[in-house]
Amino acid sequence: MKDLINKVHCADCLDIMKDIPDNSIDLTITSPPYDNLRDYKGYIFDFKSIAKELFRITKQGGVVVWVVGDATIKGSETGTSFKQALYFKEIGFNLHDTMIYQKSNPIPLTHNRYEQCFEYMFVFSKGKPKTFKPIKIAVKYSGISHGGGFRNKSKDEMPTIRQNKRTSNTEKNKYNIWTYNIGNNQTTKDKIAFGHPAIFPEKLAKDHIISWSNEGDLVLDPFNGSGTTTKMAQVLGRNFIGIEISKEYCSIARERLRQRPLL
Repeated sequence: MKDLINKVHCADCLDIMKDIPDNSIDLTITSPPYDNLRDYKGYIFDFKSIAKELFRITKQGGVVVWVVGDATIKGSETGTSFKQALYFKEIGFNLHDTMIYQKSNPIPLTHNRYEQCFEYMFVFSKGKPKTFKPIKIAVKYSGISHGGGFRNKSKDEMPTIRQNKRTSNTEKNKYNIWTYNIGNNQTTKDKIAFGHPAIFPEKLAKDHIISWSNEGDLVLDPFNGSGTTTKMAQVLGRNFIGIEISKEYCSIARERLRQRPLL
């Protein structure tokens, strides 16, 4: 196991995961190829076997963040994302949250439907998540006092109004729709990363790592691609295991780690 940690492995993820002991991974963040993209640079992945391995190696209280969308084939969305979510539940995961990754500046498409600007981020947990440190946002009307009251009536008294005043908190938990800019200098400043066709924003990986793990925890990405998850795990003081079947993308991910990025 020690030989696997803090490295990007160029291999089929099932070959590496079989060497990971039961209940070892604190957090998985990944975005698999999907639908007609499942034939990935000539490689095909076995979704059900991978899902079962993820359940085996995830710690009790650990979390899997599965970022996925649906292709549109012959005028219909496939619904593969939902089928996968239901299978994760079938094998024992809790569907802890269905989150949305919204792209604030998606590439416009020409078709007879509204523009597609999001992907699902299914958050699966093995039991109750052991770590949750929510991202906070400012309360819009922080510091404003609000009037309120109720009637108090007894046999011998006329109705009266009691006023209650309270001050709002300055922060609240972020909602489960997360919006990010994408593209050059937005998704990442690492130009080399754009050698991969489908990278997700570094901030997305950062926000999930902060939310569901602690420093020193072990973070996995079995479809590591250009290495966004492994880079952000390194930056945030987590241990990591990255697995990527394409030699070209492995080289990109390893180079991003060698640059020892800072926030």
